[in-house]
This record gives sequence, structure tokens and C-alpha cells, in this order.
Amino acid sequence: MKAIVCHELSGPAALRLEDVPEPRPGPGQVRVRVRACGINFADSLITRGQYQMQPDPPFSPGFEVAGEVLETGEGVTNFRAGDRVIAITPHGGYAEQVVANVNRCVAMPAAMPFEQGAAFPVVFGTSHIALWHRARLRAGETLVVHGASGGVGLTAVAIGKRLGATVIATASSPEKLAVAREHGADHLIDTGREDIRSRIKELTDGRGADVVYDPVGGELFAASLRSIAFEGRILVIGFAGGTVPQIPANHLLVKNVDVIGLNWPAYAERHPAVMTESFRTLMDWYLAGAIRPYVSAIYPLERAVDALDQVVARKSSGKVVIAVGG
Repeated sequence: MKAIVCHELSGPAALRLEDVPEPRPGPGQVRVRVRACGINFADSLITRGQYQMQPDPPFSPGFEVAGEVLETGEGVTNFRAGDRVIAITPHGGYAEQVVANVNRCVAMPAAMPFEQGAAFPVVFGTSHIALWHRARLRAGETLVVHGASGGVGLTAVAIGKRLGATVIATASSPEKLAVAREHGADHLIDTGREDIRSRIKELTDGRGADVVYDPVGGELFAASLRSIAFEGRILVIGFAGGTVPQIPANHLLVKNVDVIGLNWPAYAERHPAVMTESFRTLMDWYLAGAIRPYVSAIYPLERAVDALDQVVARKSSGKVVIAVGG
């Protein structure tokens, strides 16, 4: 079978398309024919040896796939060959086949295209657990979403609206802001032209934001801290801007601010009931037509590096997906 393989931890440019042996499922696992794989910024980190759960080379990147079960391992009773599934993997999704633990698989609705299935778990799962479970966003509150046209950003906009918040979207260009508007944002801030702090204060009548969703870090985090409301919550999702902020604790003290980290994959091992409840809610919303993954680009497996480069350079809106076979 074909797979994109990382042999050295020097970044995405070192990835190569190769023939590799087919995997075999162990107890409690399923072997999946991959039809589509979602691209994430963290895929670049794992190729540099910078991911939290780092495999040793050689390995294939890829944390989320959609496809069909080919084979089940010992003890698997809830899936059988031919079932359509969405699977969350520790790595390995950039391939024609992958093995996944059955407790990280969910049944995929018959009407859901494979590309949408592969674009679903990481971004929607991250944003839903962040906003619903960690920040406890309430109806009537104001939510600021940074990087609002990106993969997780767009889902935070949609979920924030679903939870009843007023959503302020920030992005680096009018084109990206237009995408956020199409997905439900109430107000827009162009980070390349406007002062973030003053605009948030203006849009909230001087009160500030109740919740800030920040997958970017750097200067945006600093602006968020200056424009957060009393008892506001700042969600630290990631550092796509490249700079990890240093937090002045005295600022948290003055306005009783919570800075809340999110390691979404950890819920699968540390608190699986939260992830299960989250996926159940998200699938109900999907089937009701309330949320939809936005796939902005689809690449073939042999162009996986180009797809990842687009995400790392923050040139994409929504999700970029690899299509694997017909």
C-alpha cells in the first residue's frame, strides 16, 4: 500500500510517498481503508519532533481519517467489515490504510461524504470541548474567535453561535473575514488594519469579551488579555502564529481572569466520557443540519506535502483534506 512516510524529524519537506506493508489490527482495533484524511497544523509539529506524543521515525502523519472498516481485531463487536467510520489516530492517516483503536472510532452517517468525515473530528471536537466543557460558554455571552477563518476557528464560530453567544471574529484579511461572516460571525475585526483591543471594547460597550478562543498566540493573546471582561476566560488552543505568550499573572489577578489550556486528544485517554458526549452532541447537530465541515481544498495523497504547506502557511480557510482512492 502507499503511504506518506517521515524518516527524519526535519519537517514536512522530508516526507516521501512510499510502498509500505499493510497494517494488521490488534485486540480492540480495526483496520480502515482510508478514503480521506484531514490536515492539521499539528501534522507539521510531529514531522519536526515537537508534538506532545511523538513517535519515532519512520511513521506517517495524520490524526483523523474517514473510510471503511476492512478488518476487526479480537474483541471488537461494535464494527464489522464494510462499516463507514471516522477514526482518530495517534498518527498514520496519510496512507491508504491505517489501524485505529475502536474506542477512537465513531460510525459515520451514510449521507456524510468522506471528505467531510475526515474534516470533522479534530476541529469540531476541539472547539466543542473548549467552549462547552472548558470555558462553559453561556447564551448571551460575547465570544472572540482569533484566526476565525482557519480550521478550528470556523468551527468555534459555528459552535459559539449554536451555544447562543455573540461572536466577534478576527482574521488577517477581508477575504478571510468574509468566510467567517458566512459561517455566522456577528462582528468582524481585521487584525492587519484595526486595533484589536479598542474594537473589542467598542463592540462590547466597554465591557470586554467573556470568552476568547485563541489558536494563534503571540500578539493576539496580549491583545486578548487587555480586552477581556471581568471573570473572562481565555482559551489557549495553540500557537499557529509561532510565538508562545508569556502570561503576566498580575493581569489575571486584577480582573479575575481564567486562562484555560486545552489538550483535546488527552480526553480520549484521561476522560473519554467527555469526548463521547461531545461527539454525540456534534453528530446530532450535523444530522440536524446545524453544523457542516467547510472543506476549502482537496489534494491527492501524492500531494500531501503541498496540502500541509498550505495549512502551515495559514493560506487556507476551513479544512484542507487529502483524498485517498475512490
